[in-house]
Amino acid sequence: MTNERLEVQRTIAADPATIFRLLSDPKVHVAIDSSGMLMQSTGEPVTAVGDSFVVHMDRESLNDYPMGRYDVTVTITTYVPDREIAWTILGQLRPQIGHIYGYTLEPVEDGTLVTSYYDWSSIHPDWQKAGIFPVISEGALRATLGILARTVAPGGVATPG
Repeated sequence: MTNERLEVQRTIAADPATIFRLLSDPKVHVAIDSSGMLMQSTGEPVTAVGDSFVVHMDRESLNDYPMGRYDVTVTITTYVPDREIAWTILGQLRPQIGHIYGYTLEPVEDGTLVTSYYDWSSIHPDWQKAGIFPVISEGALRATLGILARTVAPGGVATPG
């Protein structure tokens, strides 16, 4: 971890394919978000680098930057089935920010070691000067992994209940 990247890990009792399928679905992004900013999504599950979907956001949950409700386009930057998925956000702010969110998945004896990461090392220089990163805390990344674990558990979104 550097001071321009956060990473958290958790072993989740599910196979990588099940977790990857969820992380490829825009609706699940909203369902597992711990920040409270993601309200709803529009779009189909992604299948390749360059695919995108829209997320309807509400920045009021962070109470840090007066944006209210707005939309962003999530564009997939890394897509390795059952191993890694990452994306950048294109929104209203100019210049575009350029931060990356992603997950890596590694099969382990008890399921999958999931690493959630948030990388702002390549953000636009104007945003580097603003000193507002990270927007999402390590605790929020960790909480999202907890929600993901609950989602794939028996009776969760990914399994018949």
